[in-house]
Amino acid sequence: MTNHTSQSKHTIGWIGLGRMGEAMVKQLSHAGHEVQVWNRTRSKAEPLVAYGAKLVDHKTDLAKCDVVFTMVSTTDDLKEVLFAEGGLVTTNVLPKVLIDSSSISQEGSAEIRERLEALGVAYLCAPVSGNAKVAKAGKLLLVSSGPKALYDMVEPYLKAVARKTMWVGEGELARVWKIAHNTMFGVVIQNLCEITVMAEKAGIPRHVFLESINDSVLGSMYTRYKTPVLSNLNFEQVTFTPKLLLKDMDLGMAAGKAYGVSMPSAAATRESVARMVGRGHDNVDFSILLQEVAHDAGLELKSENVQVSDGLESK
Repeated sequence: MTNHTSQSKHTIGWIGLGRMGEAMVKQLSHAGHEVQVWNRTRSKAEPLVAYGAKLVDHKTDLAKCDVVFTMVSTTDDLKEVLFAEGGLVTTNVLPKVLIDSSSISQEGSAEIRERLEALGVAYLCAPVSGNAKVAKAGKLLLVSSGPKALYDMVEPYLKAVARKTMWVGEGELARVWKIAHNTMFGVVIQNLCEITVMAEKAGIPRHVFLESINDSVLGSMYTRYKTPVLSNLNFEQVTFTPKLLLKDMDLGMAAGKAYGVSMPSAAATRESVARMVGRGHDNVDFSILLQEVAHDAGLELKSENVQVSDGLESK
């Protein structure tokens, strides 16, 4: 069990302990902050007690916290944990600040901001770049929007969960950033799968080709941490599902339409991801797209059973 004296100037609560939320709470605890946590499935929250977190019985128990983070799947999920019966802000006691790191729409975020600010609760958008393994390694990028003074106040807590934090402006601009980020996320995995299949069909071993891309000018943290699963086909080790990727591609296409920007590569990727979802791929990693691309090319993939680095080293 972790024992430490809290370094927080404010009391901190957390709602949403999926793969990302759990890893981010561990980073906060590792940095010396005491965090009170709630999750719809209580069993997912219980292991965090060993890291110094305090488990509460109800969402409303967190209303007395100064700062509450949320990390849930959709706009509707966020509205539910905040405003539905028994929601965080449904009692006379309210948190001072709500920081949301979920991937939700710009319009949904604006509605939530309006409702929270009407109650006197300050609101900061704080989406991240990286999956749970990246969060565990302390290598997330966290991008925020909302009042600059609010960002400055909570920045120490943001820095505790990320290698870098940024403020990009007022309102929901961080949502636009996240939508743009995840749209590129989809386009990159689509193209990476295509060229990897092409290279393998030509005779280059998959892990060798991926290593060459990682060490080229095109390599990134993203291509590196997807290399093990693409080499060994262990798609059951889920970081992000095809359905969630499709949701984000749809958000990207909607944003492009709203701002009058043509996005042909994103549109083609969206259809490819939709096809993958339509084939019933669920509760697997989105990188199973590699298998779909190979199937279309008449190539039967086999695990290479190689030890390759994901480029991540935990703190």
